[in-house]
Amino acid sequence: MTSASRPHGLRDQLDSLTTEAFRPDLAEIDRLPTLEIARLMNGEDAAVPAAVARQLPAVAAAVDAIAARMARGGRLVHAGAGTAGRLGVLDASECPPTFNTAPGQVVGLIAGGPRAMVTSVEGAEDSRELAEADLAALALTADDTVVAVSASGRTPYALGAVAYARSRGALTVGLACNAGSALAAAAEHGIEVVVGPELLTGSTRLKAGTAQKLVLNMLSTITMIRLGKTYGNLMVDVRASNEKLRARSRRIVALATGAGDDEIERALAATGGEVKPAILVLLAGVDGPAAARLLEESGGHLRAALAGARP
Repeated sequence: MTSASRPHGLRDQLDSLTTEAFRPDLAEIDRLPTLEIARLMNGEDAAVPAAVARQLPAVAAAVDAIAARMARGGRLVHAGAGTAGRLGVLDASECPPTFNTAPGQVVGLIAGGPRAMVTSVEGAEDSRELAEADLAALALTADDTVVAVSASGRTPYALGAVAYARSRGALTVGLACNAGSALAAAAEHGIEVVVGPELLTGSTRLKAGTAQKLVLNMLSTITMIRLGKTYGNLMVDVRASNEKLRARSRRIVALATGAGDDEIERALAATGGEVKPAILVLLAGVDGPAAARLLEESGGHLRAALAGARP
């Protein structure tokens, strides 16, 4: 009988994880005044950015590898269970409105499917086979990247995602919150943000979840910067799908060009409301079709398109 199959095998594994450690100093936290509990939580959270900072070289290496594949048409796929899965789905769902990514270019998979976003799906996180099936449905290629996320670094769904992705030649990133994790070891790029024991024992939606959100923010945002989805710190690929975003689009064009309102409206009208070509129209003095051609030739990088428009 293996250690994992013994009655106390899983308990022994949890006892060894930093994220599951018990804090005797907080054993009577429920007896403290509310403000003191809030101060304790705030103090715990303040340690998370420093833990992320220690992993920045690993994050940067992962971003460069992801961006190289996405530049060839690859996809970014987040995969996880529970809180980790929800954070991955959240990050993926925010890429289309923020960076105008194509449908299916950034994907979030959660063990148990969409209903697991709002309710627990029994046994889903324990299934490597479920991860394989979810990824098989995407028809992974060598240009794709799978970022598997698990606070413990031992979740079978996340481990199964890495194993299947590697078997298809896809790039793999393992994001965990324990040192020496099986997940980081299994992936080509291991990122271990060790935030220590939680305020509530084993509640990895707290510091571990915050750390995962920060790293996922970096992976997607910096990758999009590398892909030319920004101009400086302006979101020039923003999708103007509502009135707030249309107002933001006009403001971005104004900040990038210094043009007046009437000029901005004419430029946006000439480019179907697309921000990036509208900026090119104003800064390079070209028409809408020429702006579109220059951007296509530059792979969507506005700075390169501007350079190409100059005599």
